[in-house]
Amino acid sequence: MIAADRPDRRSARLFVVEANGTMRDLPRTKLATTFNPGDLVVANDAATLPASLHGTHVGSDEAIEIRLAGWLAFPDPTRFMAIAFGAGDHRTRTEDRLPPPALSLGDRLRLGSLEAIVERVLDHSRLLELRFLGNRGAVLAGMAQHGRPIQYAHVPEPLALWDVWTKIAARLVAFEAPSAGFALDWRTLQAWRRRGVDFATLTHAAGVSSTGDPTLDLRLPFDEPYRIPERTAAQVARAKLCGGRVIAIGTSVVRALEAASNPDGSARAGDGIATGRIARGTPLRVVDALLTGVHQPGESHFELLRAFADDTLLAKASAALTASCYRTHEFGDSVLLNRQPQLRSAPTVLGRGAQDEASDQGVVVMPAR
Repeated sequence: MIAADRPDRRSARLFVVEANGTMRDLPRTKLATTFNPGDLVVANDAATLPASLHGTHVGSDEAIEIRLAGWLAFPDPTRFMAIAFGAGDHRTRTEDRLPPPALSLGDRLRLGSLEAIVERVLDHSRLLELRFLGNRGAVLAGMAQHGRPIQYAHVPEPLALWDVWTKIAARLVAFEAPSAGFALDWRTLQAWRRRGVDFATLTHAAGVSSTGDPTLDLRLPFDEPYRIPERTAAQVARAKLCGGRVIAIGTSVVRALEAASNPDGSARAGDGIATGRIARGTPLRVVDALLTGVHQPGESHFELLRAFADDTLLAKASAALTASCYRTHEFGDSVLLNRQPQLRSAPTVLGRGAQDEASDQGVVVMPAR
């Protein structure tokens, strides 16, 4: 497949796989027409941190790149899980990057105007926990001045922060862009409103998509904090009560909503942590359909798709995407995937409390109505 290097609304494509297995190709500008009155679309409004910091290992004076990859004390911006690389930059594929200098507890890293201390080296040479010296304001200012968004080898020109912020980006918590949101624009949101399609947001600290090491990638995604507003929880409850579908814009939204799910298909408002993988056999209570990028087998995002569709349908869709030259990666084309009927959880009835509240990556699918 072809890797896209910038968002492109005009030529972007949308691959729709119906619940019965039929597939169709649309311009992504037609996204607004694919949902029905009463459906609820939920998107991630996280903004992307300048999570890549280059500098030196103080003890050896060797070059190092730190990619922030997880919050250790959310929302404290001084302590993070991180992935370390040696000399080089994004023009070298992540999997081909040199290893970092040998790291030990207490080592200091000089990263532009920031200084960080290694608090713990985990059971992989690239994976560590670190703490930035200074208060919250100083650390954020240092990141803004010296950090850059995580870069990609297939993108020829360096990415700036505005390149990795979606149109709805708000709270600065994500380590890589919640990239399914690049499909959204104000015209689409206005068209949904005219059609009676509801729209809501949550905030999920989307993590890194690759560490550059296949063994370490098996641990993805790391634990990810999220926040679901009271209004969004009420909109989910209302959609379920009225027979509408809940459509997640991106895998991060699936992780947040399912982590906060109740047995009746509603979602709890408030802060939480999404832990573990969603994969084949994971019961989905809240999300009925997923808009995502083009993902390939072996990626953690693709594993999440297996909770929505069986391997036969995913393989058929992946083959069609490859044959039709769909573009992959963060700025690529989109796929709409709905849970296959046989993978749906048993139907439930919303409890009285939910009724009262309601009254105030490869593929995918839209079920026919």
